[in-house]
Amino acid sequence: MASAELAQKLLQIKAIKLSPLEPFTWASGIKSPIYCDNRVTLSYPEVRSFVKTSLATLSEQLDDYDTVAGVATAGIAHGALIADHIEKPFIYVRSKAKGHGRENLIEGDFSRAKKVLVVEDLISTGGSSIQAVEALRAEGMEVVGVIALFSYEFEKAKKNFEAANCPYLTVSGYSTMLTQAKETNYISDEEYATLQDWSKDPAGWYDKHFT
Repeated sequence: MASAELAQKLLQIKAIKLSPLEPFTWASGIKSPIYCDNRVTLSYPEVRSFVKTSLATLSEQLDDYDTVAGVATAGIAHGALIADHIEKPFIYVRSKAKGHGRENLIEGDFSRAKKVLVVEDLISTGGSSIQAVEALRAEGMEVVGVIALFSYEFEKAKKNFEAANCPYLTVSGYSTMLTQAKETNYISDEEYATLQDWSKDPAGWYDKHFT
């Protein structure tokens, strides 16, 4: 199963790092026992190829599309890999318009793009993905959906995508990764329980366990 296999690979190459006793601090300020950097997959040809084919296969669950759009910055490489694999045009969406030159928000030739697949590396709350979706829609393109390698499986993401009327799919996710980590003895039973707690209440997890 691609979901479990990807989770194993992300743990093996340390694209996913688990540290329930010494949590990471995200840019948002949230204290988290997990840090996921899927750009690491690009440094491992075998994993990179697996990611490429897995994402391309995943996209078949959505409506047909004529163009692939990556979300800057981490989604650009993965989107380009898929577009090359299936031989479709590629564009990417910046987080904000350039402050010079043509001040583009969307890079690439999208004059013929009608139905677009958006590629992201990671889904947390879905904010950056939905921002890209709205930018594409503002230019008259239809977005068939968003795909990504991994999701933290936050309820907030589900609600945000529903509000944006945009389907999203991921190859793997937090619950699958946690199962794989436990089955391979990557984490102890105690660490597993702590990591499960985080998924239930990310915002309150740190105070519960460390204060």
